[in-house]
Amino acid sequence: MRVLFTTFAAPSHLQIQVPIAWALRAAGHDVRIAGQPDLADAVARTGHLFVPVGEPLALSEQIDRPDDGSVDFTALADLSCRRPDRRTREYLRTALAISTDVYRALNPEPMIAQLVDLVFDWRPDLVVWDTMTFGGAVAAMAGGAAHARLLFGLDLIARARMEYRRHDAPDDPFRDWLGSALDKYGVAFAEEAVVGQWTIDPVPPSVGLATDQLRVPVRYVPYNGAATATEMTCAPAHRPRVCLTLGQSGRDVLGRDRTASAELLAAAADIDAEIVATLDARQLAGLGPVPSNVRVVDFMALDVLLPTCSAIINHGGSGSMQTALLHGVPQVVVPDLMWDTEYKAELIERAGAGVWIRDPDFPAPALAAAVRRVLTDPSYREAAARLRREVLGAPTPADIVPALELLTEQHRRPVTAGPN
Repeated sequence: MRVLFTTFAAPSHLQIQVPIAWALRAAGHDVRIAGQPDLADAVARTGHLFVPVGEPLALSEQIDRPDDGSVDFTALADLSCRRPDRRTREYLRTALAISTDVYRALNPEPMIAQLVDLVFDWRPDLVVWDTMTFGGAVAAMAGGAAHARLLFGLDLIARARMEYRRHDAPDDPFRDWLGSALDKYGVAFAEEAVVGQWTIDPVPPSVGLATDQLRVPVRYVPYNGAATATEMTCAPAHRPRVCLTLGQSGRDVLGRDRTASAELLAAAADIDAEIVATLDARQLAGLGPVPSNVRVVDFMALDVLLPTCSAIINHGGSGSMQTALLHGVPQVVVPDLMWDTEYKAELIERAGAGVWIRDPDFPAPALAAAVRRVLTDPSYREAAARLRREVLGAPTPADIVPALELLTEQHRRPVTAGPN
């Protein structure tokens, strides 16, 4: 069958798609990846065929500039619904409306139109769309393809909509937006435009969210692009090793981090361990001398580094957190307050596999104390090992190919007319 992946224009979102795309290709299926031109080079390096759609998103230019009409992406409302006071109809309506405005900006009409044309021209049987590329759902529904969401992190949208429907609310910002987009192609709005016909979910249930969606669980398989083994990653550490990372999205897409590097390094100096910090020159600028126990590397694939580590300090990003779960590494999470990072930190702490630093203006001594706790208290390592077993017990990308084939056969529908 033909499978079209649609990705959000950020490398971290592409990376979660690559192992599943390769599993489908290895099984003999024809795979293409569509996205805004920003990702052309990144997709080319994966070995998959890239189809550019729309104009470059230039996401970093839209961040934190609400006064000039750009979308303040970091102001995306809290859809977590983890607090009772945020489960009211009024709060959810506002949160969904803000989210809709953000996603409309990330899925401009010309991009959606080109995705629809692509679906009618190439006729994919299945469209797998990133949880932020709703244009993939519109194109699939217009062209009769089966379609599935591939989650990046927690399923906040399905959870929030499930909570919102309980209020029997007559208005629906997502329906207004996506219904209008679908109407251009003679297709009625359905909930699948927001949540897919089914959802491919790489988050283990113990630290995930239960919703009413049809789910295909899959093991998280890290993909970080090209990686080179070093002496450090080939030999066991001679003392406790701690990874310190703020991920790639902050520095490469947003252009800055929301977690203070200065406080992180100050805390690192007070920890009796070797700290491997994945920070670049911009992140280090103006911070003064690097502590003697800190080794700075501009980039290192976490899948290579974490097997040698006793703990990880991270910002709650999906790639960092999921890779730590895979390798059974206890976590100290300093959430950058983007999207689901605070909720994930809470779930990791609740599972006993890490510590959630609640204060966004955390003092360095508090962070250092949290790291010492996860290094010395064996319960954190035991809980992390339990979650690792859960991750390894999920079907691999290759294992889910038959399920994707069956679901595609059940959900696709013939469409003979082209787009209007």
